Amino acid sequence: MMTKLLLVLLIGLTLESIGVVLLNKGIKQIETPATITLKGVAGLLRNGVTNRNILVGVAFEAAFFGCLLYLMGHGDVSFIWPLTSLGFVITTLAAKWWLGEEVTALRWAGVVLIVLGAGVITFTEKQKEKSRAGAAGLSSP
Repeated sequence: MMTKLLLVLLIGLTLESIGVVLLNKGIKQIETPATITLKGVAGLLRNGVTNRNILVGVAFEAAFFGCLLYLMGHGDVSFIWPLTSLGFVITTLAAKWWLGEEVTALRWAGVVLIVLGAGVITFTEKQKEKSRAGAAGLSSP
């Protein structure tokens, strides 16, 4: 079961990362108001809902949300939610490759810390599964 959850998580996080990159590209393509006024916000919304990258980015984010709903329905939130932080890794890679962003060594160090934290979370879930299996073995005749 955990393998299936991790696969859905990986697919969802990839969708999210693509969505974030597309949203970033789209927002840079439209004119943003210098000051926040009702007219400026209305223009921003009008430009946003007609920008292909923003629309496709929102669709990818919605698909990620669908994956997240599935995951929440099949796993502990204390396991699933921290693992979504792995999306920072995928998004950082996507920003570097597709947006040409410079990612400093210090930023990569932060990404490594996120991966280590997610690894600890995964380890605790494996320990929990072993405990359940051991308890099930003890209770059967």
